[in-house]
Amino acid sequence: MTNKRFLIVLISFIFISFAYSQELKKPAYLKPGDTIAIVAPAGILKDKNPIEKAVKLAESWGLHVVLGKHLFGHNFQFSGTENERIEDFQTALDDKTIKAIWCGRGGYGTVRIIDGLDFTKFRKHPKWIIGYSDITVLHSHLHNLGYETLHAMMPINMKVKKSDRIKTVKTFKKALFGKPKDYKIVSSPYNKFGTAKGQLVGGNLAILQSLLGSVSSIDTKGKILFIEDVGEYLYNIDRMVYALKRSGYFKNCNGIIVGGMTNIKDNSTPFGQTIEEIVLEATKEFDFPILFDFPAGHDKDNRAIFLGREIEMNVGKHNATVKFK
Repeated sequence: MTNKRFLIVLISFIFISFAYSQELKKPAYLKPGDTIAIVAPAGILKDKNPIEKAVKLAESWGLHVVLGKHLFGHNFQFSGTENERIEDFQTALDDKTIKAIWCGRGGYGTVRIIDGLDFTKFRKHPKWIIGYSDITVLHSHLHNLGYETLHAMMPINMKVKKSDRIKTVKTFKKALFGKPKDYKIVSSPYNKFGTAKGQLVGGNLAILQSLLGSVSSIDTKGKILFIEDVGEYLYNIDRMVYALKRSGYFKNCNGIIVGGMTNIKDNSTPFGQTIEEIVLEATKEFDFPILFDFPAGHDKDNRAIFLGREIEMNVGKHNATVKFK
């Protein structure tokens, strides 16, 4: 190898190593008096009641709330046409007085508008993007742009009985105002023990699979992958897990956290494996810890987590901890 070629390889290696270890940019945490926007980039919001409750909740924290112009619009299953949904989200992105964008619900549709969004002004005045499920499109895309996001409850979750969403709301508020909570949960008998550090990435399994091969697909090298899902068949969970595996998601990652796998179904002919068995079989050749039953996702108990934030996970026989840097 010539000296020139060696130097190019060395510089490339240093650059890549730096990129993988670089901290993502954190938008400013909120404080009383700040403004938060509620928009709907995906599914239709048929019921105004949970939105009204969400507005009252945010106002009780001292926040000012603005609603997207087309928040209650409808275009078949979507909350508006692509142009209307882009308009609402772009307006919130560009307004530097808005400190966070709270997605009203998930469903489906964010992937149809992501390429129509311009993040130029967002880069000058970053803000928290909040949501889960279909909002994984935004989490992944912004991760690749170098920003942390907040995987947390959405206004639609105000439908959940108040007593069932106490921890969900509490952890969301703490995260939003800059007091992130570390988590300690009882270990699942399926857990794979060990300790790992890395940026937490991921979100909804089906969405992660749908992003493969696109500019929004995440690189999991040196990171900890979080997955959750709802309403899928076991065979489809298996198919999506293997799609991630074949795309290299597990090859160089440092660990996996499996959140809520809610209302998972089976065919009349049994698939023959549980969620845990599917994940463990697909990852059996990799030596990293795996934490099951983490309380985040489509369950009533949906704790807030920072995506893109460095975490340390410690999976033991009796308890497992997730600590945010």
